Amino acid sequence: MADIFYTIEREGTGKFTEKKSRFLSFAYHVVSADDAKARLKALQNEYHDARHVCWAYVIGPERKEWQANDNGEPSGTAGKPILGQINSLELTDVAVGVVRYFGGIKLGTPGLIAAYKEAASLALEASGKKECVRQQLYSFTFPYMAMNDVMKVVKSTGAEVISQQFDNSCSMTLSIRMDDADNLYGRLSGVSGLTFE
Repeated sequence: MADIFYTIEREGTGKFTEKKSRFLSFAYHVVSADDAKARLKALQNEYHDARHVCWAYVIGPERKEWQANDNGEPSGTAGKPILGQINSLELTDVAVGVVRYFGGIKLGTPGLIAAYKEAASLALEASGKKECVRQQLYSFTFPYMAMNDVMKVVKSTGAEVISQQFDNSCSMTLSIRMDDADNLYGRLSGVSGLTFE
């Protein structure tokens, strides 16, 4: 189904140590790029004494809006592996931040990539994964005489009634999963006197 996407169930954290470097990871549910940046900025402020606070986020059901940041680590060794973990689980509306306290021993490029990948994985594992379904809303008015026709369409398509008002002129707002939206729209368009808002 094209209208299904996945996000995290709850905020999650993880801890990981590699050659005395400590990695603390945090996964947040976010609703926009601004929300993600604000959460990650707060994390940087909270752990201002850490050597690095690296991160990545993905936004939107299509997963087209994303960003990753190495925060001073060698290019591609932190943000990219964090993003890779988000992508491997096909998650969206999620931001992951990994705080690194340097332990005095260099990890090298492969070591850094593995460590950031593991830290991100631990936070996401603790967060759980939930399935979401994209919804389409339709608001419309119709004459009271068309009530039976409208209700038949609502029942047969499985649309959810969000709000309704019945009077001489009636109004209704329906929600339906994106994959079934065209069918509902077509069926409602055939109801006499019905107009979409």
